[in-house]
Amino acid sequence: MNVYDFDNTIYNGDSTFDFYIFCLKKHKNIAKLFPSLAKEFAKFYILKKGSKTRFKENMYRFLQYIDTEKEVELFWKKHIHNIKEWYYINQKNDDVIISASPKFLLEPICKKLGIKHLIASNVSPVDGKYAGINCHGKEKVRRFKNEFSESIDEFYSDSYSDTPLAEISKQAFMVKGDKICKWKFK
Repeated sequence: MNVYDFDNTIYNGDSTFDFYIFCLKKHKNIAKLFPSLAKEFAKFYILKKGSKTRFKENMYRFLQYIDTEKEVELFWKKHIHNIKEWYYINQKNDDVIISASPKFLLEPICKKLGIKHLIASNVSPVDGKYAGINCHGKEKVRRFKNEFSESIDEFYSDSYSDTPLAEISKQAFMVKGDKICKWKFK
């Protein structure tokens, strides 16, 4: 079983950010939420206060102004080309995608790609509220072990924040753009 992070790993970019910009361009009224988003950004990323979940919930408030299901479908029609070619070559039937991105955003693309196993953040597509913890770091391991008894043959990610998953994998690989190399444990 091979396990992949999604953003900047098999997808060229950050799908959540790209989806936000995609919706912002189409729905200008989302811009009125920008001051509170900037405040939460500064609080979490600059002052190191609060939580990533709170920051993301603040960002996801824009969902209340759109038809999320429709916009996600349109987004993937326009952004499917961002799936990296090397993934199509390596893809197997039992691949698992595990991501901090919202499940509602990744489910349609996983279905289109034939990926049957997705573990992602449970975010309401209506109001952006989390049901549970952001699927990040050690939380990814907890969720993986909750769903699977198998071990991970190969793990791919672009970030050392995924070291907990790399540590439980037979082989782990760091992805930078289209370059893939063995994981270097620190």
